[in-house]
Amino acid sequence: MNSVMVGRVAETRWQAVDDGRIVGHGDVSQRPDGRLFVSIDVWQDAVFGRLAAAMLADLPTPLHTLVGEADLDLRSRWEQAGFTLGRREGEYVLSTDPRETGLDAVHVPEGVTILPGAEADAGLLHELDRAIREEVEAGVGWRTMPAEVVPRPAAMTSADPSKYTVAVRDGAYVGLVRVAPVPRRARIGLVAVRADQHRQGIARALLAHALDSLHRAGTASAWAEADESNTAAIALLERIGARRTGSNVELVRN
Repeated sequence: MNSVMVGRVAETRWQAVDDGRIVGHGDVSQRPDGRLFVSIDVWQDAVFGRLAAAMLADLPTPLHTLVGEADLDLRSRWEQAGFTLGRREGEYVLSTDPRETGLDAVHVPEGVTILPGAEADAGLLHELDRAIREEVEAGVGWRTMPAEVVPRPAAMTSADPSKYTVAVRDGAYVGLVRVAPVPRRARIGLVAVRADQHRQGIARALLAHALDSLHRAGTASAWAEADESNTAAIALLERIGARRTGSNVELVRN
């Protein structure tokens, strides 16, 4: 271990080098809400602590990291570096076939139109995105959202409107679902409806449209994440047959 040299090689990367060979690296990324997420990948187990110490010495707190809940060894390493449990989120997989989700029988609520994002007005979509995020921040808070879904005060969640499906009522944009068409299995990044439009079936109608579009395009399944405290999101996923496949823990060092 005395031969291992650890240092910062770029603004967001640290490396561990042993006899001219890279044996590990650490990275940091800043989410748009300001949270710093760190990760470490090593080829020699003993290097982890050295990299963690170097990164912690250079970076301000709080720091965050994501670990698969079943990866007890990795979690233990981060805990030895001073990280503690922040939150848990479950991973779910679901079919896009409306006959399997039961969404083939879903009716769009009266007065609501479901609109593909490519046909949506960019300005109104931006306003809806901002309004929903402000409601989340004032309510449950972004700590309950998947780590990949963060508030962006100056921009939409995605610059590509084609990833969205929008619910419109009386000319107003009232709900959205964002889907990233990852090859073989799409990712449902966000399903959200304005607070004054809850419990009217809009979220189910949005999901039905988005998943059916994926199914017709040949994508057989999709995956999503939900914070374990977000009972409404979990209930919605379970009602359409989503199956829990794993979970992640977000660890924090203050």
